[in-house]
Amino acid sequence: MNGLLMNLALILRLRSGPQNLPASWPLMILLLAAYLAQNLITGQQLDDQNAAAKSLLAIGLQVVVLTGLLSWRKHIERFAQTLIALAAVGIFFNAVTWALLSLSDPTVNQPILAMAWFALFIWSLFVDAHIYRNALSVPFSIGMLVTVLVLAASYVLIEMVFILGNT
Repeated sequence: MNGLLMNLALILRLRSGPQNLPASWPLMILLLAAYLAQNLITGQQLDDQNAAAKSLLAIGLQVVVLTGLLSWRKHIERFAQTLIALAAVGIFFNAVTWALLSLSDPTVNQPILAMAWFALFIWSLFVDAHIYRNALSVPFSIGMLVTVLVLAASYVLIEMVFILGNT
């Protein structure tokens, strides 16, 4: 377990990739369940009635995209490791984001808190791009493109299903 946490810390520092994580399907399922549970709890605290469906949709999209890209690059054996890395760093970034949100007060201008959230968002993009770069054996710029496209597709899909669908 200590080795896993050290590898995740190295991934967060862009010093290691998912290839150094175990290819464990039970660990992958456990982390995905924890990630989903964390999203549900956060969604409930933010009074989002659709948190479960939104989380499942976003995770499902990421799984489909990852499967397609790894198959295309002929690296499908990296699937479990890559999903472990994405779920683990997602749990970390969600926890820090939740901590920042709990400090926010909508009635007060908090530029330092806003900058901290923005820095965290940028860091998360770089970490995800680093994970995709290593998993797909592509340049960092392609990893960033994949990260941004997955984020945009997730946003558009959730918009279409939950916001436009309710009008």
